[in-house]
Amino acid sequence: MINHPTETHLALANELRPVLLRLTRELRRETEQFGITGRQSTLLWLVKGSPGLTMRALAEMEGISPPALSEQIDRLEQSGLLVRIRSTEDRRRVGLELTAEGERILRSVRERRTAWLAERLGALDRADLQAVGAAVEPLRRLLEVTA
Repeated sequence: MINHPTETHLALANELRPVLLRLTRELRRETEQFGITGRQSTLLWLVKGSPGLTMRALAEMEGISPPALSEQIDRLEQSGLLVRIRSTEDRRRVGLELTAEGERILRSVRERRTAWLAERLGALDRADLQAVGAAVEPLRRLLEVTA
């Protein structure tokens, strides 16, 4: 069954989209303070969550081409944030792992983004803060909806 958006859905989407895009852009700026891009931060988070992840699997997860990914991984490796680890069982298999510096950068990014967001939330009145809190779970479910 195909679900067609109603006028209400379209109106809400038109209001929500620019807000979410701006929020994402602002959080990305906080990441760039550490000399990495938002994309690179995402790649580091994915590798942190799955140490030994292969380039092929990471490219598939992110929906980018292996050559584009390779360029990003090269930069992260040159920056000392991750390393390529060759498998002892299959020398053709190369996995990715964060370095201690990569772990530190990710902690710093998370702390800075959280502080930025907490500062702005602190400027809201109680009713607005409750409304934002109430929206978190529905927004989380929105991300889980499959197309």
